[in-house]
Amino acid sequence: MPQTRIARPNRPPWEGIGHGALKFRSAVARPAVVNTCEGISKYLVPEILFGDGALDEIGHAALRLGAQRPMLVTDPGVWEAGWSAAAERLLREAGLHTTVWAGVSPNPRDFEIGFGADLYREHECDVLVAVGGGSCIDAAKGVAVVVSNGGAILDYEGIDKVTQPLPPLVAAPTTAGTGADLSQFAIISDVARRVKVTLLGRALVPDISITDPLTLTTMPDWLAATTGLDALTHGIESFVSRGANFLTDGHALSAISLVRQHLGHIVDDPRDALAQNGMARASMSAGIAFTNAILGATHAISHQLGGALDLPHGVLNALLLPHVVRFNAAEFPDKFRPIAGALGADAARMSVTDVADFIAEAVIELSTCLGVPQRLRDLQVPLAELPLYAETALRDACMAANPRAVTKDDVLSLLQAAY
Repeated sequence: MPQTRIARPNRPPWEGIGHGALKFRSAVARPAVVNTCEGISKYLVPEILFGDGALDEIGHAALRLGAQRPMLVTDPGVWEAGWSAAAERLLREAGLHTTVWAGVSPNPRDFEIGFGADLYREHECDVLVAVGGGSCIDAAKGVAVVVSNGGAILDYEGIDKVTQPLPPLVAAPTTAGTGADLSQFAIISDVARRVKVTLLGRALVPDISITDPLTLTTMPDWLAATTGLDALTHGIESFVSRGANFLTDGHALSAISLVRQHLGHIVDDPRDALAQNGMARASMSAGIAFTNAILGATHAISHQLGGALDLPHGVLNALLLPHVVRFNAAEFPDKFRPIAGALGADAARMSVTDVADFIAEAVIELSTCLGVPQRLRDLQVPLAELPLYAETALRDACMAANPRAVTKDDVLSLLQAAY
């Protein structure tokens, strides 16, 4: 289609009254743009309900998706905290006959997804409602995949393997960090192979995300710490990812800054209203960023260790992240300067090496203050198995978005440095 030329006046309207505006515009220093819009950028996000008391909307949200017989997916800890029972009551008050599956374990396993899918079919459910942390939400996604596409959940490992439409999904996180309620990811443990597999595709984005900061009051301090460090890792990795763009950058940097400001406070006092809101926003912003920009080597490696040894995901991320930052910054230093600024540095005055060191040390300092282990040996990771994890990490979907090309030897060196 030929382009239409827009007529522009030969003289600016301010001619004759001075050129202050032009002088001002030309004199203003323009910051370097890290992630320009080259080509076409895709941006996925569900409907988001955010704010104190937002959980009260869960029955109405399910109704809007056509629910009559929803399946509530949760875990024993969330049930004990009262949030799952509250959700069940709200669904019942909305006139919905609800089937409850409260058996999800941390790092949901492939056979658990099969059980959940059987329960969904048995009770002829029509909508999924997940209340809990990332494990509950990922489990609900797994059930949705199996009941609509058939087979077993491991059949869908990889990118865009889910081809049939999924049942509607409402996700209400009760932790601040995983971002599963916003993401096109699902992470499932393959028990036989002792690895975590990644499912990735737009079909996995929930229809409605409900973030109620009040649900964070029941997080144990260790869970607040590990999920918050996960959000920090999401922000950093998504900002430097190969898939990053101007649509995701603001969310990534906002998440980093919010974690810096609020994570320590919510660990100290889960009833701190400002910290609740700040960390809920950090989780949401990080989730929006990484579902669109994808992640990187930290997550690719963390998935393997977590799948094999059933270790906390946020702890592994925090432990590995400083080493991955230094590795990536050695080749792409300019990508990391805004991150240092979000962490409180006067980054414009710092050398490239100092920027990478500042970020790495900031992560180490924060995780140390929160009591998180700093070495893989502290988690009883077998030294002899590091080459195996280095090999399997290369097959993780997140590795493709890492800004720097990574070999098996590179991953092994990172693991050894973290040991």
